[in-house]
Amino acid sequence: MTILVLSIVVLGLVAFLAGWQRERKLKKMLENGEISELPSIKQVEDMECCGQHETCEKESLLAAVSKDIVYYNDEELDRFRGTPPSMYQEKDVDEFRDVLYTMKEDEVAGWVRSLQLRAVELPDELRDEVFMIVGERRS
Repeated sequence: MTILVLSIVVLGLVAFLAGWQRERKLKKMLENGEISELPSIKQVEDMECCGQHETCEKESLLAAVSKDIVYYNDEELDRFRGTPPSMYQEKDVDEFRDVLYTMKEDEVAGWVRSLQLRAVELPDELRDEVFMIVGERRS
């Protein structure tokens, strides 16, 4: 048991030292002008679900899943930012509906997340339709 604990401590120390050394090297490269900025972690979005989550993140309606705003040829909907869902006029609802029905079914959840991140609320009249499309996609 002692050997196991010591091994874990030594492994943690080695990992810490390797990370610290890498950070020093990157800062020197930045100071010398070899790189323009420190590298950051890049997230790659798969076209397919990874299977590691109970609900596929790609099909989730929660804005907390992804912070990237993706536009679905709907930039004009940004003018509705801050408009309460019950205040849309029929022509506004039709504009949302046009965007909804011109996209693929597997894009609907991402579109709703994008609207949430942009502070554009979905009209009340479309909520049931959106939930139905996303629900059918999940089953």
